[in-house]
Amino acid sequence: MLERTHLLTRVVSVIAATFISLACGTNYAYSAWGPQFAERMRLSSTQSNLIGTFGNLGMYVGGIPVGILVDSKGPKPGVVLGGSLLGSGYFALHRAYEGGPGSIALPWLCFFIFLTGVGGVSAFSGSIKTSALNWPTHRGTSTAFPLSSFGLGAFFFAFISNVAFPDNASSFLLLLSLGCLLLCYLSVAFLRVVPPTQLYTPVTINEDRRTSNLLHRTKSKEDKAHNHNEEPDTRSTDLHASRPLRHHLDGSSASVKPPDKVLDETSSLMSRSSNSTPGDATYADDHTESRAHHDSHHLDIRGLALLKQLEFYQLWLLLGTLTGVGLMTINNIGNDARALWNYYDDSASPVFIQKRQLRHVMLLSVFSCVGRLSSGIGSDLIVTKLHGSRFWCLFLSSSIFCVAQICGATIGNPHYLGFVSGITGLAYGFLYGVFPSLVAQAFGVNGLSQNWGAMTLAPIIFGNIFNLLYGHIYDHHSYGHDGQMTCPEGLECYKRAYWLTLGGSCLAVGLSLWSIRYANRKQSRTRHFERDDGRDA
Repeated sequence: MLERTHLLTRVVSVIAATFISLACGTNYAYSAWGPQFAERMRLSSTQSNLIGTFGNLGMYVGGIPVGILVDSKGPKPGVVLGGSLLGSGYFALHRAYEGGPGSIALPWLCFFIFLTGVGGVSAFSGSIKTSALNWPTHRGTSTAFPLSSFGLGAFFFAFISNVAFPDNASSFLLLLSLGCLLLCYLSVAFLRVVPPTQLYTPVTINEDRRTSNLLHRTKSKEDKAHNHNEEPDTRSTDLHASRPLRHHLDGSSASVKPPDKVLDETSSLMSRSSNSTPGDATYADDHTESRAHHDSHHLDIRGLALLKQLEFYQLWLLLGTLTGVGLMTINNIGNDARALWNYYDDSASPVFIQKRQLRHVMLLSVFSCVGRLSSGIGSDLIVTKLHGSRFWCLFLSSSIFCVAQICGATIGNPHYLGFVSGITGLAYGFLYGVFPSLVAQAFGVNGLSQNWGAMTLAPIIFGNIFNLLYGHIYDHHSYGHDGQMTCPEGLECYKRAYWLTLGGSCLAVGLSLWSIRYANRKQSRTRHFERDDGRDA
C-alpha cells in the first residue's frame, strides 16, 4: 500500500513538473507579441531585438546561480522564485504597453524581460530535478515530459491568445503574467521528492546471471591507480551495489547495511543512489551501451580545466553558432511575417498579421518539441544500435539549419513562411535534444551543471551578434516618422541576414563532420590502448 502511494506521488510530481515547464518555455513566444510591442512603444527593429536578446540572456546567465539554489534548498524554492519572476516581469511589460511610448525607458524594458528569462530557468531547474530524483533508474523517460513541455510552452500560450484575443498584445502579456504565476504556484504544491521505499530487493537467479555477466575489464596499472584515487562516494556506491549479490550467492543473510546518504531534495542529480540493487538499471547491463557513455561516469573535467580540452572549444563553437542562427529566426519570425504580408497584401490588417505571427510561433514550438524527442531517442539508437557518434545528430541539425536559412532568404510569399518557422524549430530541437549528452560524454556527468553553464555563454555571444545583425539590416530598409518605422520591401527587408546565417550553418556542418571524424579516431585509439592493456595484464 505504501509503495502504491509513493508511486502515485511520483507520477503526480512528474505531471506537476510538466505543467510548470509550460510556463518556463514562454520566452520563445517573443515573436508573438514583440512586433506589436515595438510598434506601440515606437522602437526600432534593433531595439526590439535588444529586448529579445535580454530575455535569452536571462535564461543562460541565470542557469548557474539558480542551479546552486535548487541543489542547496530543493526544487520548490526554485519553482516559487521562477513563478514570481515570470509573473512580475510579464506584468511590468504589460503595464509598459498600456503606458505607451516613453512611459518606461529601454533599459527597464530589457530588465523586465531579463527577469522572465531568469524565472523560466529557475522554475525549470526545479521541475527537472524533481523528475530526475523521483525516478533514478528511469531519468531519461521522466525528464522527457518536462523537456518536451518546455518546448510546447510558446505554443500553449500562443494558442490561447489566438483563440481568446488575437488582436491584443496587451492581453497576451497579461495572460503570460497570470498564467505563468498560477502554473508555478498551483503545481508546486504537488511537487514532491519521494525517497526510495526499499533499501534492498532480493535478487532472483536470473538477475544473478545477468549481473554476473556485467562487463569486467582487465585493469591496467593506470586504471588501478585511478580507481584507488576515486572519490569515496563512488567506491561506496559500488560496494553497496555488489554486497547484496555476494550475500545471495553465499546463502547468507540478505540484510544490507543502510546507506549513509538518503536521496532527498538536495541530492545531486549526477550521483547514483547508494541503495540501488543489482537488478536496477545499470550502465553495464546492456553490452550495446556506448563505452564513452560508461566512461563519462569516471571523467570529471570542470572549471578552468575545460580550457585545456579541445572538445570544449569544439562544442562551444557548435552550440554558439547553431543557437545564434536559431534564435535569430525565433526572435524575428514575427518581423518576417509582417514584412512579407505588408508587401504581399497592403490591405492586410494588424489583427490579421498578428494571427499569422501567432501561428508561426506555434509552429516553432511544436516542431522544437518534435526535434527534442527525436534527437534524444535517435542519438541513443545511433550509439547503442549503430555504434556511431552522437555528433551525427548535430550534423543533421546543422544541415536542417542550412535548409531553413535558404528558405528564409528565398521565400517571398507569406503563405509559405511556415517552412522557415517549422524547419527552424525542428533544427533547434535536434540541437538541444542531444547537446547535454555530448557535454556529459566529453567531460563527465559529475560536473555537468557547471560545464553546461560554461557552454551557455556561447549562445549569449552568438545570439546577440545574429539578433543585432538582423535588426541592423531590417532598420536599413525601414523608414517612417514619429518613431513609427516600417519596411515596405518584403523579403529585401531581411534577406541578407539569412544569407549570412547560412554561412554560419555551413560552418557548423563542416565542424560537425570534423567532430565525427575526431570522435571516431579517439575511440579507435582508446580501443587499441585497451587491447594492449589486456595483453600486458
